[in-house]
Amino acid sequence: MNSCVLMAEIIQQPELRYTADNQLEITQMLVQFWGARDNDPPANLKVVGFGKLAKEIQENYHVGDRVILVGRLSMNTIERPEGFKEKRAEMTVQQIQHLGAGFDINPMQTQTQSIPSAPVPTPQSQTVNPVPQVATTAPARSTVKTAPPQPEPVPQPSNYEPSTYPAMVEEEIPEDDIPF
Repeated sequence: MNSCVLMAEIIQQPELRYTADNQLEITQMLVQFWGARDNDPPANLKVVGFGKLAKEIQENYHVGDRVILVGRLSMNTIERPEGFKEKRAEMTVQQIQHLGAGFDINPMQTQTQSIPSAPVPTPQSQTVNPVPQVATTAPARSTVKTAPPQPEPVPQPSNYEPSTYPAMVEEEIPEDDIPF
């Protein structure tokens, strides 16, 4: 089964087109996603949607939106003007979902931002009565380790019969009797 889930950012405005007979809507856009490692450059992928989903994508999604895409991957062969063929991946989207604001699509990349703290108001000529501190001591904890409780022996049922086969005991073979 060909199924792909991709978290990406839209980098090209979705374009709505129609088939030659104006029966089916087609939307295509370009998305960007990050690699698995920090030093991997972002990759681009063409995403195509059909029908009602194509209209929804064109109306509700724009450049810079971070989305989760669910769909199928395919490989297309393209003739290049330079005279060679190039293979490109394309995703046919089946579901699309906005990501919440502030969700980082590249979890591998760490951002070091200082969060400004709110200013702390300073009291202006207020008289504060000191509260006396009462020294309390916590009770000492015992450091003696106790053994875990042992399970009780399981009583044997009244119809229990020991095995009729005797226990096998391996005999030690003297080293001189080992054939080589």
